[in-house]
Formats: sequence, C-alpha cells, structure tokens
Amino acid sequence: MLERFRQFWTNVWAPLANLLLRLGVKPDHVTIVGTAGVTFGALFFFPRGELFWGVMVITAFVFSDLMDGYMARASGQSSKWGAFLDSTLDRVGDAAVFGGLVLYYASSHAESQLGPVKLYFCLALACLVLGNLTSYARARAESLGMQAKGGIAERADRLVAILVMTGFNGLLGLPFLTEITLWALALASLVTVVQRMAIVHRQAVQQPGLDG
Repeated sequence: MLERFRQFWTNVWAPLANLLLRLGVKPDHVTIVGTAGVTFGALFFFPRGELFWGVMVITAFVFSDLMDGYMARASGQSSKWGAFLDSTLDRVGDAAVFGGLVLYYASSHAESQLGPVKLYFCLALACLVLGNLTSYARARAESLGMQAKGGIAERADRLVAILVMTGFNGLLGLPFLTEITLWALALASLVTVVQRMAIVHRQAVQQPGLDG
C-alpha cells in the first residue's frame, strides 16, 4: 500500500543524497549508518519506556533505506553486493524495532490497557518472527525463479503502522494504540505469509521439477 509513496519520499531526500555523493559518501555507508541508527533508537529507548523518543530517532534514520538506493542508481554504483547488504540490514532494522518492543513489554516500564502485559510481549515477538518470515518467503521464492511479492502487510506498511502508533502512544500515554497495532500486524503478517505461500504454490504447479 505505502510503496506508492516511495517515489515521493525519494524525491524529498534526493538533494541530501546528492550532497552526500558529492562529499564522497558511498551508498553502502548510508545503509550501514541508517541501520545502526534504527537499531540504537529501538534497542536503547524502547526498553527504557521512552517510546516517543525511540520513534523519533528511528524515523530520523529510517529514510536511509530510500537514500541508499537512490544514491546507488544516481552514481552508477548499483551492485549485487549493495542489494544484498540493503536487504539483509533491512531485516536487522525491522527485528530491532519489534525486538525493542519485546524488551519494553518485558520491562517494568510497560503499561497495558487491553490485557496482561505478557500478552503483548508475545504479540511483539510474533510480529518479529512473522515479519521476517514474510521477507524470507519472498527471498526464497525469488531464489527459485518465482516471485512472492504482495500480501496485505508488506514491510513498509508494517513499519509505518507500528512507528506511528507507538509514537503517539509515547507522546499521549495511550498504550492501547500500540496494543491494537500489534494485534493487527500479527494477524496481517500471518495472512501475508499464507498469501505468499499460495502465490508460490500457483507458480510451482505450473513449473514441474521445483519441489524440494
């Protein structure tokens, strides 16, 4: 859903990306720094109960995911290594966001309005696992010469939803915002995994010899 806005935000950050290129900064550097910033924001602030500031730090770095790709294309530095690095570190950043929430609900700072805190610890963990599983399903399909892109909860949708709702939770003190989002994302991620499996199955039955 949110992929349609990718070009808009790429255009917004293009001037800064061009400046970094003129300064000799490489796309891979932006990828690494961006992931480090997201990971720090999630794993340092979330477990301390500082949800709003954690989201602010994460947001400041998350747009590097657009900038590095633009920089690679604009400078002719696109490569298989860069694509691999970007995709791998995306998983690290996503895991850090939900991992930070897992640690938050495991801490004494966590509050809950819709049920026991332990339940949301489990839901945050489910979102972490299922989110990575949706990405694995796509990567594995592509390694077999098929495609598995699609589903009701792609990466950008999941990330924006949890960051926006958790940010408002931290700002307004409304835990139910994050809690409802975790319920929705856990269910949507599970549905997305099933959808991607169905997409691959339809292709596989038309291409004998891919079983196993």
